Amino acid sequence: MKRLNIVHPLNWCTIIGALLLSFQTTLRADDVKIGFVVKQPEEPWFQDEWRFAEQAAKEKNFTVVKIGAENGEKVMSAIDNLASQQAQGFIICVPDVKLGPAVVAKANVDHLKLMTVDDQLVDGKGSPLSTVPHMGISAHEIGKQVGQAIVDEIKKRGWNMQEVGAIRITYEQLPTAHDRVTGATEVLLAAGFPSANIIDAPQAKTDTENAFNAANIAMTKNPRFTKWVSFGLNDEAVLGTVRAAEGRGVGADNMIGVGIGGAQSAINEFNKPNPTGFFGTVLISPKRHGYETSLLMYDWITQKQEPPKLTLTSGKLMNRENLKEIRQEFGL
Repeated sequence: MKRLNIVHPLNWCTIIGALLLSFQTTLRADDVKIGFVVKQPEEPWFQDEWRFAEQAAKEKNFTVVKIGAENGEKVMSAIDNLASQQAQGFIICVPDVKLGPAVVAKANVDHLKLMTVDDQLVDGKGSPLSTVPHMGISAHEIGKQVGQAIVDEIKKRGWNMQEVGAIRITYEQLPTAHDRVTGATEVLLAAGFPSANIIDAPQAKTDTENAFNAANIAMTKNPRFTKWVSFGLNDEAVLGTVRAAEGRGVGADNMIGVGIGGAQSAINEFNKPNPTGFFGTVLISPKRHGYETSLLMYDWITQKQEPPKLTLTSGKLMNRENLKEIRQEFGL
């Protein structure tokens, strides 16, 4: 007599439950929604990050929600907005890293996975929130690259460092800015650049206009210098200085400005018919910061693979001569 295999009712429940869970998991994977919140949506760097995030979204068939949040109130509103849209997680570059505890708390309340990009959140004591996955830039090392590029060009031109002024565009509210200018300053000093010739020019915001205003004040107070170098947080800081110098008749022969970012504004400068005081920029990769973070968040949501707690990217010096080569290397 043939024996029948009878499945116990409890086993049927287990099988059906597993099938339902599998279906739900697949459904969620096909309907992933990821927020990408940035502090200055008008800046080319963040536009590029969004563009590469959209590339990742297209490849993996998820939705990326782009939101600009220029202050703390807009950050909190953006997180609630994402929750109302049933997003599962978000990537953010905050306008103020001290918002860290509030951002983490809001993300937890709204049940959203959180990853930061570019600027790392800090706690109430100013220490990095190492529990939140972060992709950033080795700010100090990139600053040192800027400083070395300036030193090399000073030597190439045969300048006497004692006769050169350095405009250091500062934005101390942001640790990344502090670390970048500190790295550049250290290299200059180690090469024999006089510390008395380094002039701080604090900017109110991290854009070209505010850098221009800061540099103008610094140059007005130091008319003894006819040769200048400049560095700061980003390309905009240096471009502002270059424009201020041009207004005083200081052109490419007497200005060495090295930015950070390799944004479209830098490319436009290199594409001008004649060289300007904007000598070079350390190109950092918006593709990694937009595309890779989005894929990391996607895998975290769909496969429960939490991103590394800390990923630091590096850069390369780009100028008029190697513009196409370096951009091609970075996939731009």
